[in-house]
Amino acid sequence: MVTQQSELLKPLSLEQIEQYARDGYIVIKKGCSPDLIDAFNRHIFELRSVPLEETPDWARTSEKARYSTRLFNPHQHDSFSRQVMKLPIVRGTLAQLMGKEAVCVQSMFFYKEPGSHGQAAHQDYYYIKNDPMTMVAAWIAMEELVNEENGCLWVIPGTHKLGLLPHGKVKNLEEHEEFTHETEGIDLTRQIPVIMEKGDILFFHELLIHSSNRNRSTDRWRRSYVCHYIREDSAVTLREDLREKYVLV
Repeated sequence: MVTQQSELLKPLSLEQIEQYARDGYIVIKKGCSPDLIDAFNRHIFELRSVPLEETPDWARTSEKARYSTRLFNPHQHDSFSRQVMKLPIVRGTLAQLMGKEAVCVQSMFFYKEPGSHGQAAHQDYYYIKNDPMTMVAAWIAMEELVNEENGCLWVIPGTHKLGLLPHGKVKNLEEHEEFTHETEGIDLTRQIPVIMEKGDILFFHELLIHSSNRNRSTDRWRRSYVCHYIREDSAVTLREDLREKYVLV
């Protein structure tokens, strides 16, 4: 568990920085405390538990989907979501990886209930163009165990060095959501699962090819909180909804 302020601001070892450069991702074990995870899970649940007519517009969805549809950009409206977005260990890790302070441009709270679909292999830069290219995602596991059964992430190490690849229609609709896109021209048999425990934080490069499969469990959710960050001197292009930068201090 990271506790010292100096460690929070520079949490990565040289070996970890080299691993990120080589593989395009790194996992920090127990980067977020279980108590904070439990409190945040309760908070998001309560946001969706109030009567729909009392739910803020940004958090509103249908009655059927209130605990299954991902919550987009809660950091733009909700103070607790912003707190988790700017955890010191996240800020420190990003500063080490980017060489400068980071700012947040997008957040998503995923429910992924039992039986729900995953997202086909893709690169985040395909959806969020930024100039210069500096984006890193921080993916916080919010369940006791995130594995192949309940729909963990799969990655192909080193693919962040390939540049942006073409994306086309999703091929396996039994596994993946139909409304997204899928990376083309890559050998998906090279994917490996990223097994995580509550509070682990996965940091990954915007060009790393990653995916998730259907949640095959009958009673296990796969909640996660995912934020996308760019370097403070970078800017999102094309996406007007993600132009605002949220500082981490």
